[in-house]
Amino acid sequence: MKKIFIKFSIVCLIALTAVSCGKDYLNDPVPTDAVTSDVIFGSRTGAEAFMSGMLRMLRAQYTNNDSAGLNSIYYARTVKGNDIIQRATWFLFDYENDNREPTYRRTNFTWEFSYDVINQANSFINGVAASELSDVDKKELIAQGKTLRALFYFQLAMEFQHTYTYDSSLPAPPIYTELSLEGKPMSTVQEMYDLILSDLTTAVADLPDTRLGKSYINKAVANGILARVYQTTGNWGGAETAARAAYGGSPASVLDAASYQNGFNDLGSIEWIWGSPQSADQSNYYWGAPHSHADHFVLSYQGTFINNDFVALFSGTDVRNMFSTAYGAPVDDYRHYITTKFAFTFDADHPILRTAEMILVEAEAKYHNGDPTGAHNLLWALQSNRDANAVKSSNTGADLLEEILVERRKELYAELGVEWFDAKRYRRGISRTGNHRVGSTANLMPDDKKFFLKIPQAEIDANENIDESVNANR
Repeated sequence: MKKIFIKFSIVCLIALTAVSCGKDYLNDPVPTDAVTSDVIFGSRTGAEAFMSGMLRMLRAQYTNNDSAGLNSIYYARTVKGNDIIQRATWFLFDYENDNREPTYRRTNFTWEFSYDVINQANSFINGVAASELSDVDKKELIAQGKTLRALFYFQLAMEFQHTYTYDSSLPAPPIYTELSLEGKPMSTVQEMYDLILSDLTTAVADLPDTRLGKSYINKAVANGILARVYQTTGNWGGAETAARAAYGGSPASVLDAASYQNGFNDLGSIEWIWGSPQSADQSNYYWGAPHSHADHFVLSYQGTFINNDFVALFSGTDVRNMFSTAYGAPVDDYRHYITTKFAFTFDADHPILRTAEMILVEAEAKYHNGDPTGAHNLLWALQSNRDANAVKSSNTGADLLEEILVERRKELYAELGVEWFDAKRYRRGISRTGNHRVGSTANLMPDDKKFFLKIPQAEIDANENIDESVNANR
């Protein structure tokens, strides 16, 4: 029988548990400095320390510079598109759309990291549920755990199968909601999204608006993740409601054009709904994409360049037009343009959810919900904030939708792989144009299998319920 034990540590809390296969610690010595679940979940303070440790993992140094935390998943998506160019450094194979085989680091990292977070979220949820904490504390804390669990099941759903609207009956990664000593069989896309939506709708209902800080989960965070999931499933009524709840419904109150040029490394910005904080004594150093790759003015990888065609989308007075030709490279050279959007420091915070994204989600949802005027007005609220000389377009119909999607790329470039995310959920391709270092050979066709990864060989080898056939026709 194939079994697996995962060892993890959270802050000073050490526990032994089990999860989807991949790492074998069966023969490890039992820790002598372990803290029992009674101590961990004996108070809200202890439970919140556990949660702090899980949230710290989102920016962790996991296995390598291109396989660190949630930021590595997002940045791998970023470089698969047309807007960003990556030189031959970390994320090289992602940029070439050639990084999906069962033994590759990208495949193993995305699988193992996601399940490690899910495993800890399950331990948290079940530990709180079995504790003697008050009902109010239990409800709020479990909702935080469910939000985190849903976020990473969403990553697995997006990364290891076609999008939801392609065929929801296709096999998807296994589902674990509690301690398991055996690897489970593959689920289906529908089953995975059912769990994701159940977790998030429960969390939205049970979470308060308050939280310990902007790196923690509250109702706005859960709504923001839910809005992304509803975008993917095509539930536009739900997407509109969740997005508006996430940012508060008043664009003027949550936009600050001047802050866009401050380096994108401070979660104190009014435009950040949720982010991962760093401090000098808990830094992930050079593992922090996009900052460590996009910044060309400090000692970093200086590996990210910007496609000429993407730069041409910005007016000269748009605050997001932060492109320069610092290297003096010819116009057809892939190194022609760089961006100063991200300032790299060892304490650079990472954005996860921003108000501008949610405003654009609401605009997109209004378009699909038969309210093009409302969609256009929301789009204009953002455009006029970013560019004092902007002129409102007269686009209607499909042209209006395209304008919204282009605005998403302009607003969110290099943050979370929005170009890849939008192409995948709309079942479109991505064609390389302009001055790319690797051009048409890295194109993505509509519903391309290169939009998702194969199941890791390590999982196949360790899980008796999954065999080699899982990767047939993938």
